[in-house]
Amino acid sequence: MNIPSRTECFNLIKTMDMMDHIIDHSVMVSNVTLFLCHELKKNSALINAELAVSAALLHDITKTRSFSTRENHSESGGCLLTDMGYPEVGSIIRQHVILDSYAADSPVSEQEIVNYSDKRVLHDKVVSLDERLDYIRVRYGKITEFESRIRIMSQNTLGLENKIFSHLDFSPDQLSAHIINQIKRTDYP
Repeated sequence: MNIPSRTECFNLIKTMDMMDHIIDHSVMVSNVTLFLCHELKKNSALINAELAVSAALLHDITKTRSFSTRENHSESGGCLLTDMGYPEVGSIIRQHVILDSYAADSPVSEQEIVNYSDKRVLHDKVVSLDERLDYIRVRYGKITEFESRIRIMSQNTLGLENKIFSHLDFSPDQLSAHIINQIKRTDYP
């Protein structure tokens, strides 16, 4: 499996000329992803934290250009990374908005962690799932074609939250405090 290093991720972010606020969001999503991976690995050695964190850093890699091209940034970002020789990273990026599958009875996967982490970060702050989903409804819910997709995504994400936190010894409400403590203990940007 080919996974871009943290340095390679930031070089690609620079090459793609991502807006600063999107970079800040992506870094925070990667912080949440890293924390959840480490906590979930206590119960499952199957999680590849390096893969998940790289995908989290790059999940919005084509979002800046999508404002002018109107492309689906999860699809184009996934294709970009796949074409660059990172198909596993590309698959996770492609699923960061909507997962291919929401199976409650399967082990937690890297794509689920990145998808959920993205849903917990509003701009560069960890917020409750309700707050983030409300933002998505206000921002994108006025477009008729997105209304039903947002409603389904909200239901699926609530189920995903239950799945993830059934393997953890803290509640979703405590996630933000854990991330703040993690950042204080590390040298993450």
